[in-house]
Amino acid sequence: MMKTTQISLACALLAAAMGPAAAQVSNDVVKIGIITDLSGLYSDLSGQGSIVAARMAIDDFGKTVLGKPIELLTTDSQNKADVASAKAREWIDEQKVDVLMDLVPTNVALAVMQIAQQKNKLAIVVGSASSAITNEKCTATSAHWMYDTYSNSVGTGKALLKRGGDSWYFLTADYAFGKSLEKDVSDVVTAGGGKVVGSVKHPLNSGDFSSFLMQAQASKAKVIGLANAGGDTINAVKQAGEFGIAGKGQLVAPLLMFISDVHAIGLKYAQDMYLTEGFYWDQNDATRAWSKRFFAIQKKMPTMAQAGMYSAVTHYLKAVKAAGTDETGAVMKKMRELPISDVVMPKGTLREDGRVVHDMLLLQVKKPSESKAPWDYYKIAGVVPASEAFRPLAQSGCPLVKK
Repeated sequence: MMKTTQISLACALLAAAMGPAAAQVSNDVVKIGIITDLSGLYSDLSGQGSIVAARMAIDDFGKTVLGKPIELLTTDSQNKADVASAKAREWIDEQKVDVLMDLVPTNVALAVMQIAQQKNKLAIVVGSASSAITNEKCTATSAHWMYDTYSNSVGTGKALLKRGGDSWYFLTADYAFGKSLEKDVSDVVTAGGGKVVGSVKHPLNSGDFSSFLMQAQASKAKVIGLANAGGDTINAVKQAGEFGIAGKGQLVAPLLMFISDVHAIGLKYAQDMYLTEGFYWDQNDATRAWSKRFFAIQKKMPTMAQAGMYSAVTHYLKAVKAAGTDETGAVMKKMRELPISDVVMPKGTLREDGRVVHDMLLLQVKKPSESKAPWDYYKIAGVVPASEAFRPLAQSGCPLVKK
């Protein structure tokens, strides 16, 4: 009787020990929800390519984590915060999604981050750029991958200042991202001894930049900074080229530019421009091999946003595995503890403010005569080290940062 009781007790203890471990994945599936731009002016830099990169990460991880399947949900944000917010709530409440990712553009990112915080779910921002995401708008359940307006300000702004670009005029997208980018670059310019002579705001998704470019020309600024992205950057650069602005002594400087933009603009108008990116497909053998896999599916080389999605999904799944659960707090803790190490981001860390810190690349667009093949667009002009590329914690306005 005593032996039987002891055996039963041992089995019960074993079951109790194994039970929670087996039930640590909620609903027996890890669900990743991607909210991205599938139809608007940011669809080329994120969109379907970001979904492809996420699926590559899931496949490379083995399609399961902790013995449970990984499921991917996707939707079009339509670049509207209310549309994205409604989908985020539905996914969390009804579909039991564990993490929301990409979150393009900034208005979408900020809205979904708040919902994720309220419902204790992770929000990983990849395709949006405003530095407010990890500054005054930071949350305990969010992370910001790859790049932001600060990193691009430091890289491109300082590079152009060194080359004599000490007076600036901005063409700025009239919403949170554009204003954040203008401010961050302005701070870099003035700190470096330059001056901002003016700026003009333009509506999102502008088709005609002629009046804005005329104002920029009239300012006589040495640099016309484009504080916009996606289709707006493409249209502005093309029209500036058609107006012959560069030939009249002013430099047009896109402050958040992607390889997809260069491809759309063409080297004729994009040549010699400096830009800052977190990834370039032709950087080394590993990036070339991964990018060729991506190209085989997408028929385009990856942008840094799309490559960043691969890195973010990979690190999230590593953290789930290390934590032994998909519970938000435990996963976020592991995401901060584990070094970020993958083909896209060989060496990165996730700080307490949610900012992922890593080296950035200063790139110069090749002349048409220098390009040897399609997508051979950049010369690597330098590396912006992680310690300089992102806003120092001492300057952070994030309430999570201990000072």
